[in-house]
Amino acid sequence: MKKERKIIITIDGWSSCGKSTLAKELAAELNYIYVDSGAMYRAITLYFLRNHIDWTDLAAVHEAMQNVELEFVYNPAHCRSEMHLNGENVEYVIRDLVVAEKVSDVAAIKEVREFAVAQQQRMGNNRGIIMDGRDIGTVVFPDAELKIFMTADNAVRVERRFQELYKKNPNVTLEEVKNNLELRDYIDSHREVSPLRQAEDAIILDNTNLTPEEQFHKALKLAKERIGQFAV
Repeated sequence: MKKERKIIITIDGWSSCGKSTLAKELAAELNYIYVDSGAMYRAITLYFLRNHIDWTDLAAVHEAMQNVELEFVYNPAHCRSEMHLNGENVEYVIRDLVVAEKVSDVAAIKEVREFAVAQQQRMGNNRGIIMDGRDIGTVVFPDAELKIFMTADNAVRVERRFQELYKKNPNVTLEEVKNNLELRDYIDSHREVSPLRQAEDAIILDNTNLTPEEQFHKALKLAKERIGQFAV
């Protein structure tokens, strides 16, 4: 009888396509570890903002990175791992629009990406991991057994993001969200280091017209098929 071998699953794609939600659901169903790579870049951005770091100054960035410690800590109250920055739980703070407006700029910095990627790759040493982001299937885990690339219609993504932010800040406008999303898309796909792009062997999952349940079942089917292929 064949025994299942844990694999690495990467989920890349555009902002507000539901990458994190899908990754969390799959991880829970498969009993895999979920790593939110975006939370790492958001936490670094938060540190830079709080400490008034000029991220166009490479010397200042280098010095700042020596003082950044990131850790995912499991919160039993919420049944999930949450982002801690230098010992502080910043899971909710990093979701603010102020951080979202700057995270793509910070994530484009070579030293910041090298720092985050090194940590992400260590997390995947034991496999059985699901990670979402922009460059997970192309840079962090180019040999991952299953790569999913998520996309959706721009208007749908803007509306989803607006609804998410409105719950936290009723003053946010649809135009603000649209401008932020377009800017992030441009920066993410045009940055010099690890730009957002679809891996050649990634499977496209367009969820424009899919319910969350339909999306989950499609991805779960892909995962189980791939896990079965690598059983030993």
